[in-house]
Amino acid sequence: MDFKALITLLAVVNPLSALPFFIHYTEGYTKEQRRRTIMIAARTVFIVIAASALLGLHVLAFFGISLASFQVGGGMLLLTSALSMLNAQPAEARSNASEIEDSAARASIAVVPLTIPLLTGPATMSTVVIYADKAHTVLQHATLIFYGAVVALAVLLCFTLAERIARRLGKTGINVMTRLMGLVLAAIAVEIMSDGLVQLFPALAGRS
Repeated sequence: MDFKALITLLAVVNPLSALPFFIHYTEGYTKEQRRRTIMIAARTVFIVIAASALLGLHVLAFFGISLASFQVGGGMLLLTSALSMLNAQPAEARSNASEIEDSAARASIAVVPLTIPLLTGPATMSTVVIYADKAHTVLQHATLIFYGAVVALAVLLCFTLAERIARRLGKTGINVMTRLMGLVLAAIAVEIMSDGLVQLFPALAGRS
């Protein structure tokens, strides 16, 4: 399991792009409420990634979906996310206005919409499942789950330092970082789609 999986996950989750949403949702929170929200969000990110790594392939098998088809579909989803990021928009699908108002009124917004779908949505789950298929040993699966812990730690650090980072980078700085991660994600998405297409249509690779 190389570092490409970790880089892809960091690019898709991209906690920097979620900083404005975190600051907005937690406005008026006490320090303890904000700390609790951060911990729940980071923990949920890890749970989503770990569950996708352990159960994702079984779900595909249950529905009779080939991994090649899933790679093409997942790659298209990643490419769509990358295009959004290149326009300085968050990678994952966002909640609509009514959902935002509903969630803002709840006691805790750490799980919905902050973690799902703001941080971990369909693109994140697709990415984990695709890399889980490339893991052939227990150590490789453990490494993928460890990468989930690293991503969760990145979320924890970003949200803990949210106001400092927002002041230092500013809106322009966050947009630049989002566009750079989008460019990396676009290249990875094309590679994932090409792998799936070659498996579905061997003639594309000159094989019969």
